[in-house]
Amino acid sequence: MLTTNELRWFLPGTIPPEIEGWFGQSCSPQKREDWYLYAPGCDYLGIKLRQERLEVKWRKAELGVLRFGELVEGKAEKWGKWMCSDSRGESFQPATVSTNSIWVNIQKVRRLQSYQILPDSSIQPVNANDSIDNGCSVEITQLLIQQQSWWTLAFEAVGEDTHLLENLRLIASYLFKDYRGTKLIAANSYGYPHWLEVVVQEESRG
Repeated sequence: MLTTNELRWFLPGTIPPEIEGWFGQSCSPQKREDWYLYAPGCDYLGIKLRQERLEVKWRKAELGVLRFGELVEGKAEKWGKWMCSDSRGESFQPATVSTNSIWVNIQKVRRLQSYQILPDSSIQPVNANDSIDNGCSVEITQLLIQQQSWWTLAFEAVGEDTHLLENLRLIASYLFKDYRGTKLIAANSYGYPHWLEVVVQEESRG
């Protein structure tokens, strides 16, 4: 099981140009298509199918609101992740869930930048394809769900359990020190399970 500390925001529409500029253009976009199990009222469990693999995330703790300057506040959460694959290719096929309304299709265009925290607490950007054992990955992703456009910004810290929250704070502070983009507030800060609830409820009211 992989344990992470995370900060994430969701906002409707397309990624604003000032956010694109702040994040930078050095990371190549990656297209993905995921299927999420929609479980009403269950914002602590996320289940998705990705590339013939089942991924399960469980929120282990809510860590409170973190603030970075006057423009950024978000809810930090601790998550555990399990990944299951079938070497025979007989399970976890998107075709088996695509006609079931409790599974929701999400198309993504994601850019990812990872940062390694060195023993002296200095920060070193690394290739997104390289694994990090003590640091944080930052992603910005354009989303399409039920013909609606959304975008998400997320920080995902890894490392020893006792260092996770400090890793999250360190990288977020480093990146937000000169931030002048869209205001990010705690009301828009949550994980994918809660966001699915928001989108589906809005769709039902519409």
